[in-house]
Amino acid sequence: MAAAVAPAQAVQPAPAVDIRDLTIRFDTDSGPVTALEQVSVAIPEGGLVTMLGPSGCGKSTLLRAIADLVPPAEGTISVHGRTPEQARLERDFAFVFQDSTLLPWRTAIDNVRLPLEVGGGGKAHAEPEALLELVGLAGREQALPGELSGGMRQRVAIARALVCRPRILLMDEPFGALDEITRDKLNEELLRIWEETGTTIMFVTHSIPEAAFLGQSVLVLAAQPGRVRDLVQVELGFPRRLAMRDTLEFVQVTAHLRTLLESC
Repeated sequence: MAAAVAPAQAVQPAPAVDIRDLTIRFDTDSGPVTALEQVSVAIPEGGLVTMLGPSGCGKSTLLRAIADLVPPAEGTISVHGRTPEQARLERDFAFVFQDSTLLPWRTAIDNVRLPLEVGGGGKAHAEPEALLELVGLAGREQALPGELSGGMRQRVAIARALVCRPRILLMDEPFGALDEITRDKLNEELLRIWEETGTTIMFVTHSIPEAAFLGQSVLVLAAQPGRVRDLVQVELGFPRRLAMRDTLEFVQVTAHLRTLLESC
């Protein structure tokens, strides 16, 4: 009788971002302050991870560390197997902030083209016109930022971030200053863009419903100093629509996240 063959173990793909025992400190007038302490988390390739936590817990600092804007005091960060500095030089990631930071004298299409004019021209890139269509702004290419609504300006900022085809999109409360209706619409639009591009996204928010609606998982940070409280898997499936927020399953996820935050 032939010997039984053990089933092959599935090979786990390498994470897009691998953070291990990360500690970050800042020097202040009153002495050193620990912003993040012993943070370890792996962000899967092509995943969408949202981040929640009280003010001052280091959510934005974590994004900035991944982007090579803040040096670690201890621990390591690997971005596609490389250091954050190497990933930055290769333009592996792009940032979207709460403020769209568009240049007011440049049209929408020229704002999207801007990264290609400041060192990105030699890298494979997406067509700016196609990106404006992707974010729902076809026909507004020649509009100046002052002629666009806040939501439209954020759409331009997302298109600009995608023009150099980053593998990772870092988003720091990009919809926090928008009205609720616009914010909800952009939540759906972001999921559509993510599904179409396959970009890895890390998204910081203070909104529990937004974190649950967008994320495949939600990284909850506790404050003072920032530490990983939990990484909650959101088993709600895709595609997602706003009506899902009225379901019992969604309410249960948000209630669990709220309980975690109250214990931080």
